[in-house]
Amino acid sequence: MRSPGRHAAPGRQAAEPSALSPLGLLTLLLGAALPMIDFFIVNVALPTIDRDLHAGPALLEMVAAGYGVAYAVLLVLGGRLGDMVGRRRLFLIGTALFALTSLACGLAPDAWTLVGARVAQGAASALMLPQVLATIQATTTGSRRGRALGLYGATGGISAVLGQLLGGWLVAANVAGTGWRSIFLVNVPVALAAILLSLRSVPETRSANPARIDTRGTLLLGATLLALLVPLMEGRAVGWPLWTWLMLAASPFLGAAFWLVERSGERSGGDPLLPPSLLGNHGMRSGLRVALPFFTGFGGFMFVMAVALQQGLALGPVAAGTALAPMAVAFFAASLVAPRLVTRYGRHVVSVGLTVQGLGLLVVVATALAGWPHIGPLALTPGMAVLGFGQGMAMSTLFRIVLSEVPAERAGVGSGVMVTTQQSSLALGVATLGTLFLSLASSAGMRDALVTALLVQVALVAAAVGLSLRLPRTVR
Repeated sequence: MRSPGRHAAPGRQAAEPSALSPLGLLTLLLGAALPMIDFFIVNVALPTIDRDLHAGPALLEMVAAGYGVAYAVLLVLGGRLGDMVGRRRLFLIGTALFALTSLACGLAPDAWTLVGARVAQGAASALMLPQVLATIQATTTGSRRGRALGLYGATGGISAVLGQLLGGWLVAANVAGTGWRSIFLVNVPVALAAILLSLRSVPETRSANPARIDTRGTLLLGATLLALLVPLMEGRAVGWPLWTWLMLAASPFLGAAFWLVERSGERSGGDPLLPPSLLGNHGMRSGLRVALPFFTGFGGFMFVMAVALQQGLALGPVAAGTALAPMAVAFFAASLVAPRLVTRYGRHVVSVGLTVQGLGLLVVVATALAGWPHIGPLALTPGMAVLGFGQGMAMSTLFRIVLSEVPAERAGVGSGVMVTTQQSSLALGVATLGTLFLSLASSAGMRDALVTALLVQVALVAAAVGLSLRLPRTVR
């Protein structure tokens, strides 16, 4: 039986990949930013889409949820395919498909067409994004890898804020009369630029002995995530019919079946989609535990704030996006500092960053309690800046910890697992905290609903702080 950690056959070694140049890293980060921005950019445009396409609550939820569900379900498969056919090649294919599906979203004549295009766009993102982390893993070492992973983490956080900021500006600008459609159409030239740059600057890498596609594992993972995420995202909008509860009840059983199939496949010498031995890696196992509450809270926060700022405080799309700008600036500053700090202080950078984030959330809560409903972007600046700085310290370091001990030949699957956890948690946060917030807003009022949702996120941050104490003491 083949040992779980062994993937390259004797005498068959992959060619040593070229080192990743600064332009290559910038190109990969540009490609990574596109799907991350698109996860959030639609939030501020939903009211305009509703008025234009007469979508209704259920279809609006699907416009937001369809992308996230397809994205999360296919990410690990995207990482595996990159290991097989070449990571740069799949990055190019995914980016081209992302441009085409973005064009389809921007030209959609009705709500159902937009939902279908968003699902296809999420699938394209799942082909594209895992190749970024996998290529970084395969083409960098030591401090260069640490800096690259730190910048990747920073790109994720900044893209989330930039998505809502850019979305607000584009909707308000109504470029050439396109309205909300411009938030999708703007992706096309950016994706084409990423394709041209990657042809010149991104080296090709692949696994020395690529694994076969795990069909049963792929289907079971997809079924598990769909059974969990679809009812959570759609349940409130459709009135929680019986099928939503049946899907939720089935999700843990499907998850258990997936795990058993993967464990059996690895023990018999197969190529499981998610090798259980990969979770034997202490950095990955402990890092994913922290990532779950961290990204769940982050996804919920971005959705809740988008609704509260526009509907609760009656801010326009531009003002609502501008209120988040201090968070993006502080996040970027922290992500530049974190790689130097982690060399000296190790896992404590994550713990301190999470604690700072929690303090920032409490400042936002205090601001809401003291000034509602007369709160402008300036009043929110202190809380947003503090929590953004904490998030930047924690997120960039967390990616580095999770992937620091993953062997290069397993970079694709390792990256897929990390990004799947990230995107599934973001979607889970939108579904759970978003549902809580919207339910309370109709009964207790917008201010109390916001405060409750933020305090729940504080509890999630506190759980993440506790779990961060189990991270590896030192970070490579």
